[in-house]
Amino acid sequence: MTARAADRARYDRATAHLDAPLAIVDLDAFDANADDLVRRAGGKPVRVASKSVRCRALLERVLAKDGFAGVMSFTLAESLWLARSGFDDVLLAYPSTDRAGFAELTGDPKLAAAVTVMVDDPAQLTLIDRARDGGREVVRVCLELDTSLRLFGGRVRVGARRSPLHSPAEVAELARSVVRRPGFEVVGIMAYEGHVAGVGDALAGRPVRSRAIRLMQAAARRELAERRAAVVRAVRAVVPGLEFVNGGGTGSVQHTVAEDAVTEVAAGSGLYLPRLFDNYTSFSGRPAALFAQPVVRRPGVGVVTVLGGGYPASGAAGRDRLPVPYLPEGLRYDPQEGAGEVQTPLLGSPADDLLIGDKVWFRHAKAGELCERFDALHLVEGDRVTATVPTYRGEGRTFL
Repeated sequence: MTARAADRARYDRATAHLDAPLAIVDLDAFDANADDLVRRAGGKPVRVASKSVRCRALLERVLAKDGFAGVMSFTLAESLWLARSGFDDVLLAYPSTDRAGFAELTGDPKLAAAVTVMVDDPAQLTLIDRARDGGREVVRVCLELDTSLRLFGGRVRVGARRSPLHSPAEVAELARSVVRRPGFEVVGIMAYEGHVAGVGDALAGRPVRSRAIRLMQAAARRELAERRAAVVRAVRAVVPGLEFVNGGGTGSVQHTVAEDAVTEVAAGSGLYLPRLFDNYTSFSGRPAALFAQPVVRRPGVGVVTVLGGGYPASGAAGRDRLPVPYLPEGLRYDPQEGAGEVQTPLLGSPADDLLIGDKVWFRHAKAGELCERFDALHLVEGDRVTATVPTYRGEGRTFL
């Protein structure tokens, strides 16, 4: 029996009393992945990216481990909810225009002390001031640096289009704008190198492209390390008491922590290890989050149909954004139908051994987005479900 077949047997035994569709997290794999992130971080704290987890119970579990500290959130409403739930260090990773949320933040000293907001434009400060509605609490601010690699005089750009702040001078000027403005305090810098941390460099069957990605990422790491250090020096000249410099992501942890200027790294996807994180030479992990769909039809030889399953991930549309049939091994989509909203035909010889009511296990393309489809996660240890915990959706929280 292969390791994957053994996992399937465990998951089927653990959930035999449960009807699919359902989602699980294998806690042994989850904890092993967490330990690997800490190892790769080399002593620097790992801030957990909540969008890749979207379950308070699992956020609490990982933050109880040595080596993890703080949450990186994705909306202001989520940040305030987490702070009210007892999370005392929440960094909002994206600018917000949530005026009601800013009124709440600036009117509550506990929230203002726990939540740091992201800024890359003075206009965002103006919006916050206009939203205060009498709130006078000082807003903790983090400045975001654009990490993109610019080549050929800027004619070629590699990396996500996030912050407009690219140079040390630009970031330092925004820091001065914040310092001059009452009611705000610069406490950190963030720089997320998604083109390194979130792009696999070992694509199956594509050696030339994989080599090109590795060359690009090596150049990007060198350029960013030099520029990030210069940015930190420039900002510290304005804000000597800067508390943190955040960088990285699951795919770049060990590279990012090697920079002296970086004080902490962010990671989240590496806990669940979705399919987009299979193609890395720098690390490997164990799939921890899976979902099961029930077999509802057997249309013919070598074919079964499962209920639902059309859960594409965000990003540029493509086959790599689809969940992948994982267990039993050897199933594939019908190219004429793909993953369906209500039903999904699956092809392959393993289909002939599946009966009506059997479970087919899938891996989502991205991490936390799976939790937008399920209101609970069944936590598996060995071959037993030892707890069932709500996702954000299960707590009635759909932030995006």
